[in-house]
Amino acid sequence: MAIKKVLVVDDSPTERFVMTELLKKHGYHVLVADTGEDGIAKVKTEHPDLVIMDVIMPGTNGFQATRNLKRDDGAKNIPVIICTSKSQETDKIWGLRQGADNYLTKPVKERELLAAIAALE
Repeated sequence: MAIKKVLVVDDSPTERFVMTELLKKHGYHVLVADTGEDGIAKVKTEHPDLVIMDVIMPGTNGFQATRNLKRDDGAKNIPVIICTSKSQETDKIWGLRQGADNYLTKPVKERELLAAIAALE
């Protein structure tokens, strides 16, 4: 599956901007959401090829949003890369158990993110 449209879900305007610019530079069409709830809604209406999900957000956190998407018949096949500052091994294990396809820690390196995306294609 070719990944062209990416949804970035992060409550930090700075993180959204940095991630958006990095992805656009490599030819991806980028959508953004600033809450887990908004991210879930946009997945259902926009049908992105990939979701990059922060964890620490007000309301529905990234673990909950990922679990919600992976239990939804219309969204469960859309890959999710969790990208967060939560760097403990237990966090990574928990994120993958929620259905994430990969787990990266911030600050994410450009090469690392592109390799994670390429591994999904």
